[in-house]
Amino acid sequence: MPTLIDDDHPTPVSLAAAWASVDVRAAGDFWCTLEDRRPGLLPHRDAPLFFTALGQLMVGGDDPASRAALLLVLGRAYRHFDLLPHSTTIADALLATVARHAQLQWTPQLTRAAERALCRATHAIRRAAARVGDGRAWWHVQVIGHERPSPDIAILTVRPWRRLPFQPGQAVPVCTPRLPGRWRWLSPANAPRADGTIELHVRAVPAGTVSHHLVHEVRPSEQLWLGPPGDTGLTLDPARTDDVLLVAGGTGLAPLRALVEQVAAAPDGRRVTLVVGARTFTDLYDAIALDKLQCANDWLTVVPALSTDPCADPAEKGDALTIALDHHRPGQEVYLCGPPAMLADARTRLLALGVPAAHIHLPRGFTR
Repeated sequence: MPTLIDDDHPTPVSLAAAWASVDVRAAGDFWCTLEDRRPGLLPHRDAPLFFTALGQLMVGGDDPASRAALLLVLGRAYRHFDLLPHSTTIADALLATVARHAQLQWTPQLTRAAERALCRATHAIRRAAARVGDGRAWWHVQVIGHERPSPDIAILTVRPWRRLPFQPGQAVPVCTPRLPGRWRWLSPANAPRADGTIELHVRAVPAGTVSHHLVHEVRPSEQLWLGPPGDTGLTLDPARTDDVLLVAGGTGLAPLRALVEQVAAAPDGRRVTLVVGARTFTDLYDAIALDKLQCANDWLTVVPALSTDPCADPAEKGDALTIALDHHRPGQEVYLCGPPAMLADARTRLLALGVPAAHIHLPRGFTR
């Protein structure tokens, strides 16, 4: 068993290892414990989501974006179920459950470390609850489509049991029961649809356990959970009708394609240019959908930007931002989404081109 350095400085792996040894079925015990102490606080069906999210926040170790997803989900849950007055009861029930189910030896030192960690987590949830607003904490969705346009990318179509209210350009936390407690941000690739379905584009990254499962393991008919939508800084201003230049790299295409669909649903005279970056033409994983959009809308121009394709036309050969700068016209609103390397100097290059800072829209990270 991992050891503790002392009572005041527990090694992070100790608490994390103890939590990792707790089977998700302990959520039922947690709910029974909570029900005994305060009946009616939490619906039984929501106990697994709540238990795993709170436990994951307690042990920490996630990157800032994942922590922000947990706080959004839990902040909404505490508001939706009116749990804030009962935070101590909930914390005690969680600790009692973990103590019973941890397969590693649960020592007094580990108990004190867990109490301190859960106290910090509860304070963070209180702060989050004050700013997240009201509404549902999560939506149960069923996977109804799973396509693999490339070895490391999946296009998932999901149907919520209840409609998820979101705006094109926003992102939602996503969790799979295969990895309970692990929430990751994804942007819907579509504007809201009449049937409520949502399309998610996922790339499996080397260190991304959630993305790996979504791409390689999840299958149609499985269940996922979506959290409340969060602002990424990529939504269209409804008060403006300026022409738009969209610059996408990789699965950063998803929120920008949603913006195209938003304009298509209510054309307002603006013209849209979408530059889509990829290494080669075969890496344009969503080419069919983009071609359909372009054929149906004469105000839309889709421009591939192919960085390493020897067969690319001269006007299409290069990285997405460089090609996009050639297509920029005065007065356009510019939206960019893609890998960090593409975004690193984007603002500087656009400002040097004379694009006003107020017209540059880059994705904001989830760090709080």
